[in-house]
Amino acid sequence: MRKSFWVLAALAIFAFVLPAKAQDETPKAEVYAGYDYVRLDARGTSYNFSGGSGQFAYNANNWLGVVGDFGGYYTSNGFTGGIISYMVGPRINFRGHGNVTPFVQALFGGAHSITTTSENAFAMTVGGGVDIKITEHFAIRPVQAEYFMTRFSDGPSNQQNNFRFSAGVVFRFGKR
Repeated sequence: MRKSFWVLAALAIFAFVLPAKAQDETPKAEVYAGYDYVRLDARGTSYNFSGGSGQFAYNANNWLGVVGDFGGYYTSNGFTGGIISYMVGPRINFRGHGNVTPFVQALFGGAHSITTTSENAFAMTVGGGVDIKITEHFAIRPVQAEYFMTRFSDGPSNQQNNFRFSAGVVFRFGKR
């Protein structure tokens, strides 16, 4: 009786440990697509932009990745035109929370203004978000919030302190 208890206990432990390990497996690459809301501050006036962005992330290990980000945002609310951003940088993932993976990242690159006067400028974001794994190859990102700084020529400071909110889907490829 005692021997069969230990055999059943060992089987129960393996039944819980193996799925938990599978939940924490790190994908080699992730592709994100989603909606973006950008609150842009230009010349002391704020503008609301809507658009989308895509990201490609390569995970070097279970906590460190490299992200490339490309986004486009448009408004017609007193500032007709748009902005295209292109940035790259490191991401730190906090895996080990089951199906939930919080992350922080810092991206650096540029932005291009699409208005009557076209202009390129430095851009960067610092922030984070959360991915929720649905299946092995699919996750949702309900929130990604970032400080989004651009340096377009605007006279007083030539720096715009903006906010970017994103939400979308993540496709996961391979295993690390």
